Amino acid sequence: MDTPSRMERRSIDYIPANERHGRARSLGFVWFAANTSITAVVTGALFVVLGNSALWSVPAIIIGNAIGGFFTSLHSAQGPRLGVPQMIQSRAQFGFYGAILPLVLALLIYLGFYATGLVLGGQAIASLIHVSAQTGAIIFALLSTTLAVFGYDYIHRYSHVAAVLSAVVFAGLFVRILADAKLGEAVGGSFALAPFVLGISLSASWQLTFGPYIADYSRYLPADTPRRATIGWTFAGSVIGASLAMTLGALCAALGGKAFDVQPVGFISGLGGPFTWLVLIAIICGKLTGNTLSSYGGYMSVATILTSLTGRDTVGIRLRSLLVGLISLVALLVALAATDDFLGTFTD
Repeated sequence: MDTPSRMERRSIDYIPANERHGRARSLGFVWFAANTSITAVVTGALFVVLGNSALWSVPAIIIGNAIGGFFTSLHSAQGPRLGVPQMIQSRAQFGFYGAILPLVLALLIYLGFYATGLVLGGQAIASLIHVSAQTGAIIFALLSTTLAVFGYDYIHRYSHVAAVLSAVVFAGLFVRILADAKLGEAVGGSFALAPFVLGISLSASWQLTFGPYIADYSRYLPADTPRRATIGWTFAGSVIGASLAMTLGALCAALGGKAFDVQPVGFISGLGGPFTWLVLIAIICGKLTGNTLSSYGGYMSVATILTSLTGRDTVGIRLRSLLVGLISLVALLVALAATDDFLGTFTD
């Protein structure tokens, strides 16, 4: 970003040329931070649950993320060219009323990611400040809501901090795991084609679910921003971030077994030893990025539906705050209803 941060005034309307700013490389930070999340780590654990060895999970993770990330990152080039959010672009294919269905489907994706993030982020906050998991989820929802209300510039700037912190902490966790004497025995196993292909599909699907998000975070870039830059930075941040997080999850699932299944946040933070607090902060910061993207994208989907039905062109700050708050409330209610055995719930 190359302009001072300010509360966003725009909503789903077109971003004029005189308000365009930023550089494509900022997208790398946004998508790295969004993908190095505890949810991605838990997704990586599913590769082992599905029948892969941890060793064979790694190539499946990388291949699937690369395939899905390629197609998803193509949407990033639409942001600078069109200057509008991702899902409002569906009006061109389906019309004002026909676009409501894909908008509702996108909203369900946002809510699903948001709710899982509140469960896991809430666990991290609970461990860090010694409150209940429910209280942690409520605090996390308030943080996510606040950042989403402030909008685009603040999301980009925050993601720079979250991405750097995640990179440092993930590097430390990998060092800790690779030094574990039990690693060789835990990751071993023969190749099985069906779980391997299923794993590729899982990681590709992870990337493809970001499709409704992508152009939202490139739409303020100057219209002449090279396509190769927006696509490249989005691809690199998303694929590298998710591959690292999922690989960490697969290794943790193999090493931790039931302990990781029941309490993934506690298991991962425990790997930090005396730096458990830092791991928890990194988990919170990384997941806050993803949750904010979900609440921000969710509000724009609802706003697009409302403007289709009412004929309004824009959404003001007050209505934006209300919509973000409502989306956060729904996601929070879902999160509070989740069981303690989160990995089992997540798999179902």
